[in-house]
Parts: sequence; C-alpha cells; structure tokens
Amino acid sequence: MLSEYEQIKLLLKNKSQNNNKEELTRLRKEIPTFECTPGCHDCCGPVTTSAEEMSRLPYKTDAEHEAALNEYNCVHLGPKGCTVYEERPLICRLFGTTPRMPCPNERRPVEMIDVKVEGQIHHYIKNTRQVLV
Repeated sequence: MLSEYEQIKLLLKNKSQNNNKEELTRLRKEIPTFECTPGCHDCCGPVTTSAEEMSRLPYKTDAEHEAALNEYNCVHLGPKGCTVYEERPLICRLFGTTPRMPCPNERRPVEMIDVKVEGQIHHYIKNTRQVLV
C-alpha cells in the first residue's frame, strides 16, 4: 500500500504539471520577503500544500507526519526553525506579508504583498489538490 506522499508523487507523474510549476514559480517571486525573528516558529504548524510544492520537499514517513501532527507542528520544523525554509509552501510564505496573516512578532516586509497577488495565491491554493504537511 502506498503512503499518501507516494500517491502524490505518482499523481504528479501522470498529470500535466508545467502550468502549475510555472504558476508556482511566478507566485513565489511575487511574495515579498522579510527577516523572521531568529528561532521563532510561532506561525509554523500543520499547513496544507499543493502536490507540486510537496514534491519539492524532503520525504517524511507517515510516522514522522503523525508525530508532528500530535504536537500541532509542521513535519519540517526542526529545533532551530524551518528545515525547508527556501522551499517552504506558499501559505508559509504569506505569513507576515499580509495584514490578514500578521507575524506574531510584528515583523513584516517594507511593502506588504500586492492584494491581487495574494488573491492569485489563494486561487492557486483553492484550485490545486492540497495535502496536509
């Protein structure tokens, strides 16, 4: 029996992913960045992500996922913070860049995300198969 992660990998092979990949790359470039408080992981927790984004993340076993969920953590949260920061999903990248998802430490980019881009990100999330990370 295949794990959900392995099923997603197979789905990606059978699906035309170029459009999602291009859209994901474009959206990631549109999200402003800022420096988080070192060691903070207040906005880290279980989140959903698209199959395309999941394929960029290191494989974690079902047991690792379950252990993280039991602690209400993301499976990619390590002792010093996010272990996949450069590849983190869109939803994680939005934290702190929009007034609707403020940083608990009041950090933010110089300019917040463009409202249209934020809408496009939510549209992408809504219209792609999401799995729990």
